[in-house]
Amino acid sequence: MPHLETTDLPLGQTLYEPNQPLNYAYFPLNAVISLVNILEGGQMVDATMIGNEGMVGVPLVLGTMQIPMSAVTQIAGQALRIEASIFRSTLQGNGALYSLMLRYVQVLMGQIAQNLACIRLHSAQERCCYLLAMMQDRVGSPELIITQEALSRVVGVRRAGVNEIVNTLGRAGLIGHQRGKITILDRAGLEAAGCQCYRTLRAEYGRLSRP
Repeated sequence: MPHLETTDLPLGQTLYEPNQPLNYAYFPLNAVISLVNILEGGQMVDATMIGNEGMVGVPLVLGTMQIPMSAVTQIAGQALRIEASIFRSTLQGNGALYSLMLRYVQVLMGQIAQNLACIRLHSAQERCCYLLAMMQDRVGSPELIITQEALSRVVGVRRAGVNEIVNTLGRAGLIGHQRGKITILDRAGLEAAGCQCYRTLRAEYGRLSRP
């Protein structure tokens, strides 16, 4: 704790650039960070999101100092951060912390794999419901300050497609929406309208977070 400092993470801030040294590990408090693949043509594809369930900087746990993706703030908020060198030395001297971090690495790998399956097998609307539920868990509030452009990248569809989904969920009374903000009105209904991915990941996180 003496080495952790609270930092503000504004919307769109890039925490890591691809294949560049990682200077800090971040533990989000109420911000949501996306790991983003940037293709040669400049297209951006979100691989997964990280919030208060985990940490940003998994390569540091695995003994490396770089990541081939960007880490970008998707929903603004705060995080605790620690210098990379101090974090690595702390892991070396604390077996319990190192074991916990390795279990989180497994959770993150499972989340990325689940997202790949979701994109392949589930509808964009189901995936949007699942991802909105995950965001609410990480922010700790039903109000999500996120643009439809950012949401479209998270869901993996064009902005027009996300606009249609948001309007459909709004007419169903599951969410309210206005420019730059989505409010979850019916959490149980949102989960029911989503795919199994949310329940699968919640169960896996619960299993691996126990000592």
